[in-house]
Amino acid sequence: MQVANVKGEKRSAGGRHANERLRRRGMLPAVIYGHGEAPQSVAVSRHDFEIALHALQHVIALEVDGTKQQYLVKDVQYDHLHKDPIHIDLMRVDANERVRISVALELKGTPSGAALGGQITQLLSDLHIECPLIAIPETLRVDVAHLGLNQSVHVRELTLPEGVKALHSPEELICICRLPKAAVETPVAAAGEGAAAEPEVIGRVAKDKADEAAQ
Repeated sequence: MQVANVKGEKRSAGGRHANERLRRRGMLPAVIYGHGEAPQSVAVSRHDFEIALHALQHVIALEVDGTKQQYLVKDVQYDHLHKDPIHIDLMRVDANERVRISVALELKGTPSGAALGGQITQLLSDLHIECPLIAIPETLRVDVAHLGLNQSVHVRELTLPEGVKALHSPEELICICRLPKAAVETPVAAAGEGAAAEPEVIGRVAKDKADEAAQ
């Protein structure tokens, strides 16, 4: 498990204006809690923290006043555009403590059903898991190369690392390979058009025969 190093500093619990001043300095307000201790307000380097976010690292080593300690990134609040982080919740944990966290699911491979026009629809993008802190995976890969048309992958089919437990129903769908909706509807529409056209042809033939008899 990789751990990102993040610089921080103590801060007084402040309101909206104090937090805005922090952000202008390139810092993010954060709260540390857990293990029965009183919550602690800190500010962390936005630059350092965003590097950890982009690397999908769930644990950071936060250095405050020369003391470094590891924390679990429990929650990140974003701005209204869901673009920039504005507040962080950090949780005190021990190295061998079991924690609950969400990990991204990454689909790998091209499904065999793609040769028939199939496309992958991902229904579950993150997996809620329980595992030791030191065993948190950065991502979980899901092989979809074997999927034919209308075939799917369920949570029960995942191969999880040792010590990792999924907190989902085993039957929950992760992804499915199927034809796009437009491709399914087109043949039905075409059949309907053909059925509507047929009476016109029959009526025209009958009228032609009647005209011939009159002559």
